[in-house]
Amino acid sequence: MITFQNTSKFKVKDLRKKKLWLNSISNNEGKEIVSLSFLFVDDEEMLKYNKKYLKHESYTDVITFDSSADKKIAGDIIISLERVNDNAKFYQVSYNYELQRVMAHGLLHLLGYNDQNKEEKKIIRKKENYYLDNI
Repeated sequence: MITFQNTSKFKVKDLRKKKLWLNSISNNEGKEIVSLSFLFVDDEEMLKYNKKYLKHESYTDVITFDSSADKKIAGDIIISLERVNDNAKFYQVSYNYELQRVMAHGLLHLLGYNDQNKEEKKIIRKKENYYLDNI
């Protein structure tokens, strides 16, 4: 089950399609989403989460909280739609494309991928690109 909650002024379209897409990513990785919640917020709310849970004093686009077990995916993903919008402009891609990249990124963390070093970042980015282009 995938749920969405939005407290941001930015909109998220095609939620049904996004659910199907996210489930297809998980299935392709050999796992099943049993409980996944997305919370879409603005930068200031994201900063509060970043400070409280990660002890970071900076803005970010996504934070993932993992409660998965074995092949059953469960967790919460918080996304700053304000940051997504700014990043889309910076990278000269559509808002929806950047949003899907960030959603995939959060899910990939729950699927076991990390981005703590250069090699891990390369792998997770390659996976993001694959799922954006092929599913």
